[in-house]
Amino acid sequence: MRCNAGSVIVAVVDTDITHLESLAGSRAWARAFAAVYEPFLWLGEQAGVRKHRKELLKRSAGCTIEIGAGTGLNLAHYPDDLDGLVLVEPDAAMRRRLAESLARSCLRARLVDAPAEELPFPDGSIDTVVSTFVLCTVDAPDLALQEIVRVLKPDGQLLFIEHVRSDSPRLASWQDRLANPWRRFAQGCRCNRATSQLMVTFGFELEDLDDASWRAMPPIVRPLIIGRAHKTAATAATSSLVADATLSASMRGRSIDG
Repeated sequence: MRCNAGSVIVAVVDTDITHLESLAGSRAWARAFAAVYEPFLWLGEQAGVRKHRKELLKRSAGCTIEIGAGTGLNLAHYPDDLDGLVLVEPDAAMRRRLAESLARSCLRARLVDAPAEELPFPDGSIDTVVSTFVLCTVDAPDLALQEIVRVLKPDGQLLFIEHVRSDSPRLASWQDRLANPWRRFAQGCRCNRATSQLMVTFGFELEDLDDASWRAMPPIVRPLIIGRAHKTAATAATSSLVADATLSASMRGRSIDG
């Protein structure tokens, strides 16, 4: 089985000089952030997150996609017997480093330039979606979660490690106060996002959920959730009906074309 993905190229012409200068600065910081990303996370990885990645990703199975694959910190932990692996990363600077990491590894995978909100995969075609420190950063987490629901098979799984809004009122207050400066520094990361509640709201049932701490990292991003989620029965049934309708329409089209 292969995980299929198309590609979309969008060209935008902007004549606003102020916006262009801001955009150029943003791109410069994106390149700098990609360069310091792994060194910045090194202590946190050594303090336990690397072990969490290893334990979580050994549960990957079948046709697997990783959204927001970053620089490739998960590459060493994927099983060898996957039916296919696609690494989805929309940031050009991160994607270049991801390609370099993939070339150094023994892993066979494809790289795709796409945001989590617009996954280029057919309905009900994916067995496993992996998201590690991604749902905090996407601009529209509701759309990203809806896309994950859409592409997952009825019995598919979402494997995740995400930092989240703290249950401690005091720490949550500091997350709110520092949300904007942290977002500017960390390329869009929202340190106060209540990701587990969003997962439930948009059709997932959480299982094997562990609360953990991202040790050796700033306190505002230390609260973690780690686990597996699957579509609720109602969501899975709806997704199955949509997939069946899509397949039926596709078969009718082929019959007409033939």
